Amino acid sequence: MVGDDGEQLGILPTREALMRAREQGLDLVEVAPTSRPPVCRIMDFGKYKYEKSKKEKAARKRQHQVVVKEIKMRPKIETHDYEFKKKHIVEFLEHGDKVKVTVQFRGREMAHTDLGRELLNQLTADLESVAKVEAPPRQEGRMMILLLTPVLTRKKPAGDKAEKADKRSKEDGQPRNVADAAPEPPAGDEDSEQVPTGERS
Repeated sequence: MVGDDGEQLGILPTREALMRAREQGLDLVEVAPTSRPPVCRIMDFGKYKYEKSKKEKAARKRQHQVVVKEIKMRPKIETHDYEFKKKHIVEFLEHGDKVKVTVQFRGREMAHTDLGRELLNQLTADLESVAKVEAPPRQEGRMMILLLTPVLTRKKPAGDKAEKADKRSKEDGQPRNVADAAPEPPAGDEDSEQVPTGERS
């Protein structure tokens, strides 16, 4: 058994372990039920679940969902507008988003779709250091579409304690309050059911 301060308390009968936890106003929690024999720890189980929930919520907030942004251009776009829109594309890519670049053709411009393809090829070359082509330019009616994706993906936060704790709990089974999860053994069987120390995996 492990104390609330992390001290190894040795192998104790379940009833004695429960009594020690209650004397401190805490819970006896089975933290490694699949170990042979299982490992228990004295802790405030309600506080543990609250803090675990907060860490999981914070971890979800850090996760980045990929979004597809769209930038529209004309085949005869002015240099200033081109540079302005290219800057936005770079910002989207650096944020981890994909970008759909659409060239729109109107009226007689449909006779010169090659201009749109040349524009998208130029854009691809200009963004070579930050983007790679996920879908090459393709014609869809009066539009030509290019899909770009970031060259580098965001790194996951290193040493995330919540993720490590989740991994351990999945390997060992979810922690549970011994007092709630299992009945106390009969008085005559105190020495038959033991709570070991063991090292946590």
